[in-house]
Amino acid sequence: MKLEHVAFQVAEPKAMAEWYCENLAMRIAHHVEDHCFFLVDSENDGMLEIYNNPAEPVPNYAERTAVEMHIAFWSDDVDADFERMLAAGATAILPPQQLTPTIKHTMIRDPWGTPLQLIRRAEKLY
Repeated sequence: MKLEHVAFQVAEPKAMAEWYCENLAMRIAHHVEDHCFFLVDSENDGMLEIYNNPAEPVPNYAERTAVEMHIAFWSDDVDADFERMLAAGATAILPPQQLTPTIKHTMIRDPWGTPLQLIRRAEKLY
């Protein structure tokens, strides 16, 4: 088996998809009108589905701590990406910090409150 995608029910899928494309180097691989977007990362390896089903409630991701759930993105420069994300409307949860000698990360929230992690490791996990 191979993981195909992870899905998130959100209030504004089109705006969120556009923000992820502009700021997280993702691109729209497929969409259904303005209510469902499949986004792939810059290496065409990871995929998120951002959608809105009006029959279901939208979870309040802003109430979730980054320990409970987050979407992690590899960053070549955690400090610069942190500042760039804040300028693009993200909010800080945790400033950039060196977790270990080989891992640096930060935690932010996208403009809709979803926790995101920007991380740099000496070696990628896979």
